[in-house]
Order: sequence, then C-alpha cells, then structure tokens
Amino acid sequence: MSVLLETGKSESYRPSSASTSTSISPLATSPLTSSLSTQDDDDKAYYASLPINTAQNVTPASPVDAQPTIGLIGMGAMGRMYARHLGDAGWSKINVCDIPEKYEQLKADYASNQNIHAMRDGHAVARSSDFIVYSVEAEFIEKVVAQYGPSTKVNAIVAGQTSVKAPEKQAFEKHLPRDVHIVSCHSLHGPTVSPLGQPLILIQHRGSNAALSLVENILRPLRSRHVHLSYEEHDLVTANTQAVTHAAFLSMGTAWAAAKSYPWEQGLYVGGIETAKVNLTLRIYANAWHVYAGLAILNPAARVQIERYATSATELFKMMLEGGNGGEEAKRRFRERVEWARDMVFGGVVRDSSDGSGGRRRRPILLSEDVLDRFSLGKTPALRDKTDLPPPSPVDSSSPTESQRPPSKYRPNSHLSLLAMVDCWAHLYINPYTHLSLAATPLFRLFLGVAEHLFLSPTNLLSASIHSALYDTWHRSDDLEFVCAARGWSQCVSFGSFEVYRRRFEETRGFFEGRFEEVGRVGAEMIKAVMESEIKREEEEGIA
Repeated sequence: MSVLLETGKSESYRPSSASTSTSISPLATSPLTSSLSTQDDDDKAYYASLPINTAQNVTPASPVDAQPTIGLIGMGAMGRMYARHLGDAGWSKINVCDIPEKYEQLKADYASNQNIHAMRDGHAVARSSDFIVYSVEAEFIEKVVAQYGPSTKVNAIVAGQTSVKAPEKQAFEKHLPRDVHIVSCHSLHGPTVSPLGQPLILIQHRGSNAALSLVENILRPLRSRHVHLSYEEHDLVTANTQAVTHAAFLSMGTAWAAAKSYPWEQGLYVGGIETAKVNLTLRIYANAWHVYAGLAILNPAARVQIERYATSATELFKMMLEGGNGGEEAKRRFRERVEWARDMVFGGVVRDSSDGSGGRRRRPILLSEDVLDRFSLGKTPALRDKTDLPPPSPVDSSSPTESQRPPSKYRPNSHLSLLAMVDCWAHLYINPYTHLSLAATPLFRLFLGVAEHLFLSPTNLLSASIHSALYDTWHRSDDLEFVCAARGWSQCVSFGSFEVYRRRFEETRGFFEGRFEEVGRVGAEMIKAVMESEIKREEEEGIA
C-alpha cells in the first residue's frame, strides 16, 4: 500500500517501494536506438546490400511500369483506409485481399476502381507485390503470416499494421523468407480520423535504407508525420499513450451501463470536460473490440499500466470515503495525494514557465469549455434558480469560496477517472508530454488535454474537484461503479483471454446501441477541431 511520509516540517505523499517496483521509465530518459543494432554484423551487411524491386524515389506521378505493386492483406477498416488514400493519390497497382469468404464482395466493392485490384487470397497478393502490409489483428498475425509469408516475392518489403509489435516481430522473423526486407508501420489513429498530421510509426527492423526510403515515399500520400522507432520502443510508447487511456474510457462506459444511465441525458455530467469524456467513451465502443484487446492483452507494459490505473482508482476512492467521513487528517491525506500526483506529472510544465528563465509555457491542448459545449450530446443546463440547486456542501478552509468556483452550469464532481489517470502516471513515472512530439493518438491528446485542464486550470477546477470528492455524495454511487468497472477491466486483461475481453466489451457496447451514429459525427467534429489546433500549436513551437 502507498503511505504518507514525514519530511521534516512539511509532509508530502510519496509512492511506496511496492508501487515503484513495476514502474516504467518515460521514453525521455533513454535515447532511441535502432533495432538493427541487435543484429549481428553479417545480417546488417546482408540487408544493407539486399536490393529492392523498384527505385526508392518513385512517386505516384511516376509511369505505371516504374511504380511498385502495393499489397494489402486484410481489408478491415484500416486496410480500406490505406487503399483509399493510396489509390486516390495515384498509386495504380494496389492488390488487396481479405478472408476467402469476402472475395466476391471485395471484388464488387472495387470493380469500378482502376487502381485497386481484389485478389482471391494472401498468396496471390504476397507473390505479386513489392510492398506488402498485413492489416491483421495481433491475435491472428502469427497464423496469417505463417500461411502467406512463404509466398512473399523476392526482395519485397513487408510491414504490419498491428497495434502490438512483439507478436508481429516474432511472426515475421519466423515465417518470412530471408531475402525479404522488414520495414513495418503503424498509423496511430482510427480509420475514421484523417491521417493528416497524425503520427505514423516506421520500424526499420530488417531492411536497407533504400527500403525505408521507398516505404516513406509510398506512404507519403497519407500526409502523416513519420516517427522512427524500434519494435520494442513502439510497444512501450503505445502502452504509455493508449493502454490506460483506453482503460479509462472503457471503465466509464461499463460504469454507465452497469448503472443503466446515460449521464448526458440526466443533466448531471454535461458540458465542458464532460463533453470530451462522453464523446470519446462512445467513440471507443463504436469501434470493434479487437482494436483494443490486442494492445491490452499482448503488450506486457500495457498490463502493468492497466493494473496500476485500477489500483489508483481504488485507493483514491477509499481515501475519498475516509476523508469525507473522517477528520482533517484524512482530508489532508487525500488532498496531498492528489497534489503530489499533480506536481509529479505537471510540475515541470509549471516550472518551465514560472522559474524566471524566460521559458514559454506550452499552449494547452484542450479547447475552451464554451467551444466544447458545441459538441455536447446533452443540453448544458442554464444558470438555475437557487431553489433548483442541491443543498450546498460544507466548505473547509482550504476549499475554494463560492466566488472562486466554476459557473454552476458545470456542476463540480470528483472527476475520479482523471484523478486516477494522473495518479497512475505519477506512480509509474510517466511524463505524458514526452510522447506528444512522438506518437500521441487523438484520444491520448484529448484525454491529456482534459487532465491538463482540470489540474492546471486557473479557475480552481482541481480545488473544486477535491472539495466535491470529499463532501458531495450525489456522485458516490457513480464513482463506486467506476471503480468496480476499472478493477473488472484490469482483471479481464490479466486473464489474457480474448473471448472474455470480447464478451465484456460487447455487453457494454449493447447498452449504447443506437447512439453511435450521432456520436460518430459529433466526436469526429470535436477531434478535428482539437487536432487542427494541435497541428497549429506544433507548427508554431517548431515540433511539426
């Protein structure tokens, strides 16, 4: 268990040794290194001199005969997104396939597209293509590569679009011929999000510089930002940016389903921060379950983080109850725990801009609450008559006064999901800002922005949240459901069963059926607005 330690006259919360023993260091503490360095000198020399089948500087404007043949094995949502963007850009030889039962439908879908050619199976795609992308779930990558890998064309380049790279790496090394380059990829966004400016991971695992250059040119029409990592670095970064983010939103959805409540319709969780939480939760459940299962179950770093998130939610909820029912000492412990996490995660951001050195504080990710209200699924309550408001909570000396609190249309609550997120990052020594310039997904950017807004808001949102957590009781049942959901998802991942994960996901998903079309449109508009703001910020700060 975590403890409070005496440090002279002042006291501050610190994680126990049990908490830190499984910590994951942020990427900033260790330099990025190429996975090629793990191969022996003979292999390096072999793949450096292994030819590719087309010129590395070829473009969609090149003559058809000079263009590479692009193969896409797996035509789910991401496979189709790649086919659409690459075909529209002018790549004219794109061979695609899916499972045999879908061949006729696939052929019909692309009958009028001169650039995209449906093929019966992966053997036909692999033996005819110069650049091959496996868009297959991590759970099945071993089986699919074992089946089609041996048919790979000599000197071809092979990539995988899996969210977890450890099984992909193992499958490629085991089943691909030696005379094949491995330069993998991963677009860190969903199929309905524009790839413009989004991070695109490129992994030069077993291939020449010419092969890497060709892959960059083939994928350039996506207009994504290329980030070069190794297989191992990819899995650490995706765990840091996606695992706990997904766990938080999955837990929110499961909690609402268990309570049989659509919170945005009740007027309790509407507007501002709640808009982002509701839209992103429903956006996750609108997708297929396997999009998240592979990362959670097959990535060891993700398992550690999901477990820590559930632990943080549980411990904070217990401290909320102890503080609300106890004396000043219990209240102080909760307040110090939250403030310790804030200083661990956001302290550097504050110090960089306030230490007198002339440093400029980075512009916040999140749009204003008034702008977010445009994307709300529910109606933000107007300022109400005092008779409509719940009885006021007692105010202690360290809580914000009535004049300091946010407008009453944004009803303060504990924001336990956000407190647990920052507490989790603090315990694992994860600096979330490290990944903004590397591989931040839209979901990660938005959730970090929401947390940043809560913890760094000049309008005392964090003080209002702490006060509400200790004194208000109206949200206690919702917080309890959230803690149970977070622990349930952690246990589900620890079982390592895709079937258990699927059942849990689809049971919750069924509660929101009929709501996905609206949230898909509204959520896409919200993400687009935030991402346009982020791209502009990064350009101004010299990141992009």
